[in-house]
Amino acid sequence: MDHDVRRPLHARVAAALRAEVDDHAAPPGTLLPSESALTERFGVSRSVVRQALAALEGEGRVRREKGRGTVVVDRADHRRLVQRAGGLHDQLATGGAVVTTHVLEAVVEPAPEVARWLGADEVLRLERVRSVDGRPVARIRTHLPLPLLAGLRADDLEDASLHAAMEALVGVRPRRGSRQVRAVAADEGLAAQLGVRAGDPLLLLEGRGAAEDGTPLEVFATWHRGDAVSFELDVDDVRARPLAAADAGHGHASGSASTASSTTTTSPEGRAVDAHRLLADLDDVRDRLAVLLARSGPATGPSDDDLMSRIERRVEASGVAISVDELLAARDQERR
Repeated sequence: MDHDVRRPLHARVAAALRAEVDDHAAPPGTLLPSESALTERFGVSRSVVRQALAALEGEGRVRREKGRGTVVVDRADHRRLVQRAGGLHDQLATGGAVVTTHVLEAVVEPAPEVARWLGADEVLRLERVRSVDGRPVARIRTHLPLPLLAGLRADDLEDASLHAAMEALVGVRPRRGSRQVRAVAADEGLAAQLGVRAGDPLLLLEGRGAAEDGTPLEVFATWHRGDAVSFELDVDDVRARPLAAADAGHGHASGSASTASSTTTTSPEGRAVDAHRLLADLDDVRDRLAVLLARSGPATGPSDDDLMSRIERRVEASGVAISVDELLAARDQERR
């Protein structure tokens, strides 16, 4: 137990038990020791133990059942697919959760350095807190380009999806973009807004969102409670698949996604080209002409910009990992 005498005894006992629950030393369903056993273990009074257990119950970590004792709760967390362009509201609401959003601030200001990518001199900065089933799970900061999204109002975004509001206003929503994830510690402000303690771990998701045609729509940073939201990624290793005879050379586009998805190579340039072929063929049903153009010679092929944006879109859609250098190698290979 923490021996910091500046903290109340019940807070120190609660911290020790909280660590056991969060570290799964006491996994969900575990019956905690009785109050008398905890009193003896920590060398405190029963009233101190009861205060500590009440704190954990208030946090949703344990449940006290009459005639049985204190049980560790299975705190089902919320999962976010970070490779999807859809926002947290849309993903959680689809799962049946009651999602609410409180707009803390909506301010028009000069575009800060972080939002220069939007290409706007002024931006609308939104500060929001998102809750699920009444529990705060995320703090969101979003910069939006003006005048494109000047019609958005704070009232329209209360308990609503920003992306849905965008689509209703200008007919587009983010369909592509970039994401970065890192772990950070909650400062005093974030701790108060998310109902955690200063220093508790948060998952920070930062990124950009653009329309299908590349129009910049948002720059965002979302701090998620580390004990409430987990991130998921779809993983697909193209190189692990067997080589298909139909794709061994520079043959014509296959009418089947399964043929292209079995391509494999070892060199960085080859892997980049194969990733391009895979993604093009996955889109073959509705975009066969574009696939054929992408694999034709320089005289009839698409422009560099069109080719690069097409490769990037399909890489994002499929989750195939590809670096900038590999994208350039794919473009150069197509130009030959």
